[in-house]
Amino acid sequence: MTDLPLFEQGRHLLSVAQFDRPTLARFFGLADAVGPIAQRQAVCTVLDGAMLGSLFFEPSTRTRLSFESAFLRLGGEVTTTTGFTFSSMAKGESIADTARVVSGYSDVLVVRHPDEGSVAQFAAASTVPVVNAGDGAGEHPSQALLDVYTMEKELGARGKTVDGCHIAILGDLKYGRTVHSLIKLLSLYEHLTVTLFSPPSLELPAAVAGYAVERGHRVAEADTVVDAVRGADVVYATRVQRERMTEELAQANARGDLLNRAMLREAGNEEVVIMHPLPRDSRSDSFDLSTDVDALPGLAIFKQTDNGLNVRMAIFLTALGVSTEAVRLTTKQRPWKATLRD
Repeated sequence: MTDLPLFEQGRHLLSVAQFDRPTLARFFGLADAVGPIAQRQAVCTVLDGAMLGSLFFEPSTRTRLSFESAFLRLGGEVTTTTGFTFSSMAKGESIADTARVVSGYSDVLVVRHPDEGSVAQFAAASTVPVVNAGDGAGEHPSQALLDVYTMEKELGARGKTVDGCHIAILGDLKYGRTVHSLIKLLSLYEHLTVTLFSPPSLELPAAVAGYAVERGHRVAEADTVVDAVRGADVVYATRVQRERMTEELAQANARGDLLNRAMLREAGNEEVVIMHPLPRDSRSDSFDLSTDVDALPGLAIFKQTDNGLNVRMAIFLTALGVSTEAVRLTTKQRPWKATLRD
């Protein structure tokens, strides 16, 4: 997908490879600009009359609600369907037919599908822009965008930059599409050190690691989690994608905690920025990020979800060609205030 045009008005967003460093900076500037709307400090109607087709053929909570909330906060409307059971694909309808029909009802489509490359097939048949919300083990560009956006904010607050930083990436690196998109997008920066840790049989695909190495970054594998996180500026943990596995799960022997406070203490790195794309499997012995890190000062997993609204609003504004001036002219202070009851 590296031959795709840069993400701009009327274009599909299928891969992070559609960004270069200047367009990424402009995109993040737009995400900053819509911050008050995302945080419900202001109300915007710039997408009044616009319709989002939200098509999730795979289970999702955060991503679907984040995209739909982002569109609604810009004043648009949403139609949605979830799961194959409730779509005409269960009757044998092709991706192409579904895309052509549903794009006739919408101004932009957000699509998640369990098969790698399937969202590109939607885009090929759609008459409106399509946003990839995850295609199997392929890519998840909006997640990578919000992850890097969060890294810039968190590292910036510490007087650091993404350029030159050390990032530890842990967990299921084979099927974790968030990791694949993240590494590709981070490759736009300079002089990164990426340290990987994964269970046996769940290693990062060589092509993804090679993508970063070819662009001048250092990618290394660690034997233990403690070794991986020692000296890191950011730790990015991912859950085991059990729904995509067959025999690998047994080989991986993924039990216990993937990362916990004791491991960070042993590594001398309890101040590190801690990230996770969520959902986090908080059940005992799930081999995921332990909840005992939640009180640490560097925890950023919920900042990621909040930042996801800014980023996905910026995606819609870009795809539909809406200017920041149009956003400004259709934004007003909200006349109400939500507060927690005592």
